[in-house]
Amino acid sequence: MKRERSARILATLGPASSTRERIRALAEAGADVFRLNFSHGSHEDHAERYRLIREVEVELGRPIGVLMDLQGPKLRVGRFAEGKVALVPGAQFRLDLDPTAGDARRANLPHPEIFAALEAGTELLLDDGKLRLRVDTFGADFADTTVLVGGTLSDRKGVNVPGVLLPISPLTTKDRADLDFGLALGVDWVALSFVQRPEDLREARELVGDRAWIMAKLEKPAAIDELDAIIALADGIMVARGDLGVELPPQQVPVLQRRIVRAARAAGRPVVVATQMLESMISSPVPTRAEASDVATAIYDGADAVMLSAESASGQYPVEAVSIMHDIVCEVEHDPAWRAGLEASHTPAAANTPDAICCALRRVAGLLEPAATVAYTSSGFSALRASRERPVTPILALTPQPATARRLALVWGVHAVPFEEVHDVAEMVEHAARAVQNLGFGSAGDAVVVIAGLPFGQRGSTNLLHVARIPG
Repeated sequence: MKRERSARILATLGPASSTRERIRALAEAGADVFRLNFSHGSHEDHAERYRLIREVEVELGRPIGVLMDLQGPKLRVGRFAEGKVALVPGAQFRLDLDPTAGDARRANLPHPEIFAALEAGTELLLDDGKLRLRVDTFGADFADTTVLVGGTLSDRKGVNVPGVLLPISPLTTKDRADLDFGLALGVDWVALSFVQRPEDLREARELVGDRAWIMAKLEKPAAIDELDAIIALADGIMVARGDLGVELPPQQVPVLQRRIVRAARAAGRPVVVATQMLESMISSPVPTRAEASDVATAIYDGADAVMLSAESASGQYPVEAVSIMHDIVCEVEHDPAWRAGLEASHTPAAANTPDAICCALRRVAGLLEPAATVAYTSSGFSALRASRERPVTPILALTPQPATARRLALVWGVHAVPFEEVHDVAEMVEHAARAVQNLGFGSAGDAVVVIAGLPFGQRGSTNLLHVARIPG
């Protein structure tokens, strides 16, 4: 299954997309990576979906990535004696650690770490920002607030504390158990929720090691203040616009999205734009024109992948959503302005050998217009650095590691191909030319650009660029 596009599609699996037939249909429609959302479903549910993905992968003969998305801390109020209350603007309302059922005057907030981080004047957002409270006075176990924006508040609604760095680990007890389970399954990516600071990535790395690549979900404004440091420690970045849009004014989200995408691209980290991309397709067979433009904007900005959430997990038209997203991406990538935009937003390479080789690769590909670029890689490093340059030709990543091939399924322009080990440059070039021809990217006489690192198998050693011809 050769993709005719460079950007990738990440589709969430759920009740609407958990049979083998549906998973295969989603992959054939354009899904490159599947997301298992550990906020929902049991371990048994996810294990079965993972098993089916691997069966479909074998049937289609194409590496398919699997991303596990950890739930992260969920800050919520407690329960109310009547199930819900009406908060009136201007009214006083207390939040405290008392587990007693709440009423119109107070509610339980079972998170002492929130009280520890408060300041007078801090605003609290409840129920995805529908209600807004201002903190007047507070202590170690309470906060007295004034209702700024009222409405109905019911059991277990979420709480957001914008602009405050909360002393909370992104990994709850549940997340740690889920992580152990997912890594044992063999997931390729771990999406880390509630990232606020670089230390959150270090904590996750100690647990994950090299068993998967880590994707930092940027959904907290505090993370933006540490953007470059977080990107440097992550293997990939997700612009999680749902929670980010709760804690920030909506007009700021598009600006931050573009900033995050450009920073991730400059660092050579795969970046995913997520949340509400084709939201109306949960119940409609076609998206709104605004949604189509939203997907297109992410592609014009050079994002590695765009993601579907409820559209493919629980919507009525999961296959149609993937198919339409595929069509939008292809349409954009056929627009000459898309390539011109990538060139205009390209950032200079770092002053090191691997980036110098890949910078030269981009220039050679532009001049010679080869059939493909081939990156022979064990760790995926060479393919990642080549993708950072956004060359005009497809990138074939030949790797002896199936796990690397699956991880690279999310990366812009990369067609990952599990391949046998090679022992010298001549053998590598021969394999590269044959792979380009066998996979339908080129024919006899076409040029092929090969990059690799010597000695083979050593991460970060990209130091060779070779131009060859496919033999007749």
